[in-house]
Amino acid sequence: MKFIRKIIKSRSPEDEAFYNDLKRILGFGPKNMSYYRKAFLHRSLKESDVIGNPRNYERLEFLGDAMLGGVIASYLFKKVPGGDEGYLTQMRSKIVSREHLNELGRDLDLAQFVKSNISRKKFGENIHGNIFEALVGAIYLDRGYNYCKRFVYKRVITPYIDIPKLEGKITSYKSLFIEWCQKEKHSFEFEVYDDTGIENLKYFGVRLFLNGKVISKGRGTSKKKAEETAAKRGYFVFQEDISKK
Repeated sequence: MKFIRKIIKSRSPEDEAFYNDLKRILGFGPKNMSYYRKAFLHRSLKESDVIGNPRNYERLEFLGDAMLGGVIASYLFKKVPGGDEGYLTQMRSKIVSREHLNELGRDLDLAQFVKSNISRKKFGENIHGNIFEALVGAIYLDRGYNYCKRFVYKRVITPYIDIPKLEGKITSYKSLFIEWCQKEKHSFEFEVYDDTGIENLKYFGVRLFLNGKVISKGRGTSKKKAEETAAKRGYFVFQEDISKK
């Protein structure tokens, strides 16, 4: 115990504050702080370890994504015994969607801990979800599966998962819109056009045509995001008809 107290006392004020913030977020005290520090290192720092491997959160993000998906899959398997493979896969996708992970990261204000060489304004929306997954990966390496599961239940399953609501949640407006068009024999087209925005980030613009007429437009930092936005707006234009499909 004396040795442990000495270690705690030797932390800098900044490290002590980071430890206390993590403990509040996790619901337990972290052991190996190096995992958590790495979980908030942005690739723009271009840091490497002693043998030249990159030091940033991206590998932890990969691990966290797998662990989060595993815990959620186990929960759904037990919670919905009558759900088939397709249903369970769809429900898991809704829970771990990029939109939801970004929401989780924002709620915990994880971006405040990110160390980077670029302005936070240039991070992009997905930084919140990426860091959340990296944090899950750090927990797994530091404390193992049970603590990882404990965190996911505390921060994801208990406060957010409502099976009936999830069943009615739309995860892809583009897929829904295309399915409706194909069923009703409507022609459609997503047309990319030059976006004239003045932001530093590259944006894409998309027009959605239905039977030769523009019904909506979308804008995003990727073609996929812009198409999804245009499809969502198109969906709400024809929501009453699409809901009858």
